Amino acid sequence: MLDTAKQGTATATVESIRGYPAGHAVAPNVSDYAAFRAAFSWEFARRDLDGLPAGGLNIAHEAVDRHAAGARANKVALRWLGRNSAVQDYSYARLRRLSNRFANVLKGLGVGAGERVFILTGRVPELYIAALGALKNRSVVCTLFSAFGPEPIRARMAHGDARILISTPILYRRKIVPILGMLPGLRHVLLVAGPDDEAGPPGTLDFAKLLAAADENFSIEATDPEAPALLHFTSGTTGTPKGAVHVHQAVLTHHATGKLVLDLHPEDVFWCTADPGWVTGTSYGIIAPLSNGVTSIVDEADFDAERWYRILEEHKVSVWYTAPTAIRMMMKAGLAPLAGRKLPALRYLASVGEPLNPEAVRWGVTAFGLPFHDNWWQTETGGIMIANFAALDVRPGSMGMLVPGIEAAIVRVRSNDGAEAKVTVIEEPGVEGELALRAGWPSMFRDYLNEPERYRECFAGGWYLSGDLARRDADGYFWFIGRKDDVIKTSGHLIGPFEVESVLMEHPAVAEAGVIGKPDPVALEVVKAFVALRTGYTPSEALRKDILAHARKRLGAVAAPKEIDFQQCLPKTRSGKIMRRILRAQEMHLPEGDISTLESA
Repeated sequence: MLDTAKQGTATATVESIRGYPAGHAVAPNVSDYAAFRAAFSWEFARRDLDGLPAGGLNIAHEAVDRHAAGARANKVALRWLGRNSAVQDYSYARLRRLSNRFANVLKGLGVGAGERVFILTGRVPELYIAALGALKNRSVVCTLFSAFGPEPIRARMAHGDARILISTPILYRRKIVPILGMLPGLRHVLLVAGPDDEAGPPGTLDFAKLLAAADENFSIEATDPEAPALLHFTSGTTGTPKGAVHVHQAVLTHHATGKLVLDLHPEDVFWCTADPGWVTGTSYGIIAPLSNGVTSIVDEADFDAERWYRILEEHKVSVWYTAPTAIRMMMKAGLAPLAGRKLPALRYLASVGEPLNPEAVRWGVTAFGLPFHDNWWQTETGGIMIANFAALDVRPGSMGMLVPGIEAAIVRVRSNDGAEAKVTVIEEPGVEGELALRAGWPSMFRDYLNEPERYRECFAGGWYLSGDLARRDADGYFWFIGRKDDVIKTSGHLIGPFEVESVLMEHPAVAEAGVIGKPDPVALEVVKAFVALRTGYTPSEALRKDILAHARKRLGAVAAPKEIDFQQCLPKTRSGKIMRRILRAQEMHLPEGDISTLESA
């Protein structure tokens, strides 16, 4: 449907889509957004959690133990789906016992509070057991993406001073053995062996044997809510990856946003498709669903549209959180794999990883009868900060509205000769600027590990400066423009690449698009697009002209691309973000910077 919303003094037609099934038996957790936001406080949110009997706050207690001690003890917490059709259910009580055992394993190995436990496995149950057990032990958990090569793994483990690693025999041989001599602090390697694996090499320990021999009783010691709990690495355009440190108090944000943004209810079956090697897979693949006491699906296999649709149907998934890249891949495959599927349980779709193009939001309605709800956050924020809520209409292309408890503004930032930058809040709706968050929310990162100056540069005047450019409309919806270093300056105009990419994706031939500014002696920069085509289309000069004409009609002469290159696939991080800086570097024959998270790196 279409609504009319005022943008400053002008009146603009804004597309909006009903965000929640009309008359659904399950009412949204937030039915009146404005009233709930006005009444919300983090102290109020804290009442949803227990706190430790010994004092303080511990993520693993809130995620597992408090449920295992109550009415949800026998409820399925994790349902693991193996590549070869194996299914294993882990109740909250069973997960408590197994994570207790692993906490005792760590204690027995002399791994203490604050020491960093690295996990390099696929999506197997032992990953979740190890992460939760390490949190109980008050160690710091760092999960690594299993598709990383040896060098990005070495960089992260060395920077994080890894003391213990949980991995698998094949990953150990391929990715750890070549770098073992460069990890002097690594004391123990525990290997999770499959049924067909040989015994681990000398110097390694058997995860299963240690777990079986450990006591299943463990009392979590008093945990300072500000004690480090999670270490997530995020790449910059140059230099080494940054290690963002998060604390146990972050569980407040994880729990609250799981309930308020993802609309988790106790009887939900939830599926977050993100790998725990990324912040989303930890925050919303482990902590948020478990702290809310729901059943969470864990699929070991890689993306396959037909398999995913089968999982949605057979396991009666009700809330689904996935990535724009996966949505675009499903769009590319068409609706045929969905034919005959019945998904009556599915009531809420959400997207994460990068801004979601409007066409993908609309496709959700076509394919599932529901729109995808986009939201915005970063590794540094630790949890969702801006979102399209169930009780509000979705505005395709918008990041949504502020999460209760979060204060944000569009600001101008001016450097001041080495002093702290000056931040000016832009009050007028529709004006572009940098998105800033008032510092102090529970899941805000507390440090870049061993890089205090790099951390300080992220803040000014009490604001966290996100590095993202955005605007806010008169109704409070935020709209993403692009990263500060991605915005294109052409003929005196500032062009956000996301808007151009979204228009290009409206063309029936375009599956994905990446847009950069190409240096130009007259205009400073011109807009250049790189596109990957949908199945059934082949590159041609006629198609190039047709796409250019479509963009020019929709965007006007200034913002429309002047050039289009066809590519079989675009450079993306393994979490699905299109890497415009790689496109720019390749176009200009410049160094590509840190490519450790690149899909093909």
